[in-house]
Amino acid sequence: MFNIDVNLFNYISVRAFLAFLFAFLLSVFIMPLFIAWAKTHANQPILEDVSIHQSKKNTPTMGGIVFVLTTLIASFCFIKINEYVIAAYLSLILFSLIGVIDDLKKVLHKKNKAGLSAKAKMLLLIIASILTLSPLYFASFDTNFYLPFFKYAIFDMGIFAFLFWILVLISSANAINLTDGLDGLACVPSIFSIFTLSVFVYLSSNALYANYLLLPKIANIEECCVLALALIGSLLGFLWYNCHPAQIFMGDSGSLALGGFIGYLAIITKNEILLILIGFIFVIETISVILQVSSFKIFKKRIFKMTPIHHHFEQIGWSENKIIIRFWMIAFLCCLFALITIKIR
Repeated sequence: MFNIDVNLFNYISVRAFLAFLFAFLLSVFIMPLFIAWAKTHANQPILEDVSIHQSKKNTPTMGGIVFVLTTLIASFCFIKINEYVIAAYLSLILFSLIGVIDDLKKVLHKKNKAGLSAKAKMLLLIIASILTLSPLYFASFDTNFYLPFFKYAIFDMGIFAFLFWILVLISSANAINLTDGLDGLACVPSIFSIFTLSVFVYLSSNALYANYLLLPKIANIEECCVLALALIGSLLGFLWYNCHPAQIFMGDSGSLALGGFIGYLAIITKNEILLILIGFIFVIETISVILQVSSFKIFKKRIFKMTPIHHHFEQIGWSENKIIIRFWMIAFLCCLFALITIKIR
């Protein structure tokens, strides 16, 4: 009477949904336990020059450890391992480990600026990027350069592709790290970005869809959808406790992991340039810092009251919730437009 099709679990959509659900439940269950531990062992130091945030002092941090861990556990139960999955796991684990080191230094010294030095962090990010991308080399991954709206490759980057991909990973990691300054500000746009890129992963891995939509055909990357949906599930579980007023912050252990993974998805779907639109909020946050630093060094004047730019809006009187929701809306619209570009080629 009850016949279960054993082939059901061969469908990528089914396994991705199960990974999403399991990761969400794990994250929601484990996070309170981690918060209780972190209240006495891992409190977030707050910059003294951000007076408006002093109320957030001693909020538990390093929540990224939980959503990375639950993502790994949930996805591993439903995923089929190949070289692209191995690289995806490396992007999460290695970038998260760098964040853990950075967070621990801040927590132990009880100073926000006591983390890794800029040079040390950059060196570690480069090493993590090389290790993450190494499976792609052995998989003879396509080194062609693609642009949005164009149906064919622009040119073959050859050996320079590896350097370009390292730049993408590091830029993505640092951009999300800069954005993570308000409750849920980095979390929700990351969910939008991961979901958008997972759609590209699914379409590009299917020869029929890829040919019809004029997308680059990349075989065997579809399993990354399982990991992507598991991460979205874990992030939603984290957001339950990270939404304003936050009970826990993700810390660098989470923001760097998200940046590394999002950058990796952009690389394997050949959307390195479209990532500028998909992660537009992260790009704007990064550009605001670059402009501020450059202006001050050259002209001794500041363009914004404070950067990253979400702090500028705080300084001019916007409430935290207003900034967060408006940034979420912009992120959603940008990801929606990125999906629309699929048909504009």
